[in-house]
Amino acid sequence: MVQQGKQTEKIILGIDPGTTIMGYGVIKVCGRKAEMVTMGVIDLRKYADHYLKLGRIFERITGIIESYLPDELAIEAPFFGKNVQSMLKLGRAQGVAMAAAISRQVPIHEYAPMQIKMAITGNGSASKEQVAYMLKQMMKIPDDAMLPWLDATDGLAAAYCHFIESSRPTSTGGAKSWKDFARKNKEKIHGL
Repeated sequence: MVQQGKQTEKIILGIDPGTTIMGYGVIKVCGRKAEMVTMGVIDLRKYADHYLKLGRIFERITGIIESYLPDELAIEAPFFGKNVQSMLKLGRAQGVAMAAAISRQVPIHEYAPMQIKMAITGNGSASKEQVAYMLKQMMKIPDDAMLPWLDATDGLAAAYCHFIESSRPTSTGGAKSWKDFARKNKEKIHGL
């Protein structure tokens, strides 16, 4: 983090894990404002061997970290699907990306896909296209900077979600733990 006047500037790297296409986005936060630095994809389609894909993920994420020097990493948590093999491969890809961040001492924050969509669009079941559209509007991303891969905007969405979540004041109502929070907010939790 860099102090700029009285505002703290930080860089957040967001990752949308994938074993075919992995999306990433980098944002710069200055005070309460976030702007896109870059977004892109790591295309793994040419690698037939899963272990080669994992090695490439580690190399590319490490390179992105060394290029942009993020203060934090926001990564989409794997969702639970019906295909166990796909989930296993996705979890490995996420783990390797996290290992790259750990190797460079970058703190990691995980967000569920629904939480990211909710933070960006206000709808936890929004489509990838809706997420991309909202990011384009909120971050004033020019048309020529938008990429055809929605994995890239999903990576950017993870970073922006972390910006939003980390900008909110702590709302635990004085709770010191999850158990304490649940006890103090029993009516709210059960009323969902």
